[in-house]
Amino acid sequence: MAFQIPEGWTAQAYRFALDPTATQERAIRSHCGAARFAHNHMLALVKAVIDQRSAERSYGVPDNEMTPALGWSLAALRKTWNRRKDTVAPWWSANSKEAYNSGLNGLARGLDAWSASRKGARAGAAVGFPRFKPKHRVVDSVRFTTGAIRVDHDRHHVTLPVLGTIHTYESTRKLARRIEAGTARILAATVKYDGRRWYCAFAVIVEAKRMGCRARRSPHPVVGVDVGVKDLLVVAAPDGTEIERIPAPRPLAAAHRKLRRLQRRAARQRGRWDPATGTRQDPSMRWLRTQTQIARIHARVANIRRHELHMVTTGLVRNHDVIVVEDLNVAGMSRRGGAYKRGLNRAISDGALGRIRTQLGYKTTWNNARLVTADRWFPSTQTCSRCQAKTKLALRDRTYYCRNGCPPIDRDTNAAINLARLGETTEHGGVSRTGTGSSPAASDSAGDGCGAIHKTFLTDSAGKAGGIEASTPDFHQLVDTWGLPLRKERLPEMNRHTELTQVTGRA
Repeated sequence: MAFQIPEGWTAQAYRFALDPTATQERAIRSHCGAARFAHNHMLALVKAVIDQRSAERSYGVPDNEMTPALGWSLAALRKTWNRRKDTVAPWWSANSKEAYNSGLNGLARGLDAWSASRKGARAGAAVGFPRFKPKHRVVDSVRFTTGAIRVDHDRHHVTLPVLGTIHTYESTRKLARRIEAGTARILAATVKYDGRRWYCAFAVIVEAKRMGCRARRSPHPVVGVDVGVKDLLVVAAPDGTEIERIPAPRPLAAAHRKLRRLQRRAARQRGRWDPATGTRQDPSMRWLRTQTQIARIHARVANIRRHELHMVTTGLVRNHDVIVVEDLNVAGMSRRGGAYKRGLNRAISDGALGRIRTQLGYKTTWNNARLVTADRWFPSTQTCSRCQAKTKLALRDRTYYCRNGCPPIDRDTNAAINLARLGETTEHGGVSRTGTGSSPAASDSAGDGCGAIHKTFLTDSAGKAGGIEASTPDFHQLVDTWGLPLRKERLPEMNRHTELTQVTGRA
């Protein structure tokens, strides 16, 4: 039976930078290598059994005479490993049993995901068969779930199985105080190397994490948040007020010049692969030093990005009661395009747009706020925040020009206002017009729909509930700048012509 978080408790992680000695660092790397070895050995065994049974099946061997199948669950893999470890890994006693269990757990989850994806029981993109973990191409990590896992009383040491007591760079008082008060319990600890230093992340369940209502809050309880590449967040209220605009930090773009210089240097040095002969080779010390510098830059970029996201999301949940965000398909936004879309894909990845909703999800629970997620097909950008008319926009159009002649407005501000009004509607328990045929009530997921066509149709005014399907546009009233009737096929050009008129002042 899976572990259930008790009522009134919540899951949280505490991460501390470790300062191990040279002996302790060798022991940590040994544990990471043991986890990798167990994963690769059992994966090879699973593949061998699958291939053998497939060959026997092609030869017409009866099922009762075929090679016995190998279980893919963690318990089955661990049982098989325990029978074979004395032969394949006579040095296994030098490391904690949790190191081997960590590698087997990753393999079991990978096989389960692959099997569920093949059967169609797993949503998302297709999952491939698990791969072997090379020594120099994977992140060193190991997970401990049993044994001596604790935070010491001096607030500057942590204790892990077999590894012993390790010094930390920063104080562990926040977690230690909760453990001493009996309001927190450690479930597991993961040690990981990010290219600069070792970290220990504790998986903890915390009691009564909810924070009380704060006296000083923003005068706008309901806000809409539009995320983007140029501006990380644009926050607006339902009344049309732009509350905050946070530019994207873009840490990878800032470090791109230095990374490019180091990677070019590494390409001229002796690496692990000889392109002339197509074989492996021992790298030079200079190449290893260059790779260390590259890894440190990537680690610093990740830390800056993580810090900025935590700062902006914490500020949102502490100042507002209801926050509305979009359900963006970030992976789909940066999946295709090749060299033509390389810069945009890099900027999307640099912004880490998908983490914003994840952090708001658990931080709203801690701060007595509520998160409303708009449907992925909610037309927040195409809908005018003044008259609710819809206008097609290209990605290059940064200013929204309404097809009904409303004053120009920033594209991101317009989207944030529409999201805020969606949250205001759901807060009062009403029905929100999402443009997708759905009618969300007072729920945290607005605009999920009920089988409607998720497509944006152009409407001639906001007053006609049925849109184009329920009424015929009055072409005597809808005319363009030259006084000609505005047909349906000419509607997408309205935004471009209106923009030209606003700039030049002439029709």
